Amino acid sequence: MKKKDELKQVVDQAIAEQQVPHVKINQIGPNDVNIKKLTQPSKETHQEYWGKGLTYAAIGLIIVLVISIIGFIGVHGLSTFVSDHVNVFHFLTSTDWDPSEGKNHVGAAAMIVTSFAVTLLAAIVATPFAIAAALFMTEYTSKKGASFLQSVIELLVGIPSVVYGFLGLTIIVPTIRKIFGGTGFGILAATLVLFVMVLPTIASLTVDALKAVPKQFRQASFALGATKWQTIHKVTLKVATPRILTAVIFGMARAFGEALAVQMVIGNAVLMPANLISPSATLTSQLTSQMGNTVMGTLPNNALWSLALLLLIMSLVFNFLVRLVGRKGSK
Repeated sequence: MKKKDELKQVVDQAIAEQQVPHVKINQIGPNDVNIKKLTQPSKETHQEYWGKGLTYAAIGLIIVLVISIIGFIGVHGLSTFVSDHVNVFHFLTSTDWDPSEGKNHVGAAAMIVTSFAVTLLAAIVATPFAIAAALFMTEYTSKKGASFLQSVIELLVGIPSVVYGFLGLTIIVPTIRKIFGGTGFGILAATLVLFVMVLPTIASLTVDALKAVPKQFRQASFALGATKWQTIHKVTLKVATPRILTAVIFGMARAFGEALAVQMVIGNAVLMPANLISPSATLTSQLTSQMGNTVMGTLPNNALWSLALLLLIMSLVFNFLVRLVGRKGSK
């Protein structure tokens, strides 16, 4: 009882000495407390429930959409092999592409080779320029210069694919025709167009990769007597290599899935490319040019869906490579 009396005395003293006179704590009794209101969920709690519900609904919708897209493309793409009995090995290795003539003329090897050739060449050409631009923006130029270059890169990203294709058709193709002869259409023209298209993607992600390198690494290198270029070469680039590889893979994924711009400059001839200036076709260019000319459910239509299934598989492979490189980089 003594402790309770002491506690009551302390409370009464605190109430008497309170600094806010209009708060009459000493007049609040047990009957004045609304227990029901205190125990029920508040307005903020209801808002939190709504927020979580909308978030989970959006995530569920995205999952359903992804599964539906994969399932739809998978069902139609596999119809070539299940319903039309086309041999998978023949489809991947044959260069004879004329599905209207029958299942023995469904070979996508030429388009597969061309797609990979264009993608790899575009990445090889664009990567040095992207890394150089990123190094200039992060290591040499001022903040205003970096901001200006970043605006230019973002502007390049926002240009529609058809504009790139039209510029390639009116400038690059005639130039190649004049210098090397032939029609001007082919892998070289597509590579140059894709080089400009993937450069902003690789450059932007490389800038982020270089900015993520801790400043302490650079300072330690300078403290040991290294020059600026030695620090960039031996420290900055090595630390940022996993992220730079991720940027290159993203650029390759963009190049591999590009359709309209490539279709306008590559020639759209389903032939195994003899050289860089011979007309050829990629998986995407064949899809965009021929899908509207086929009837749903027929062999030519199913064969095109099989090309789409190949593109989907390659997209998943690129995503897997990004995650794999990211995990190694985090270690």
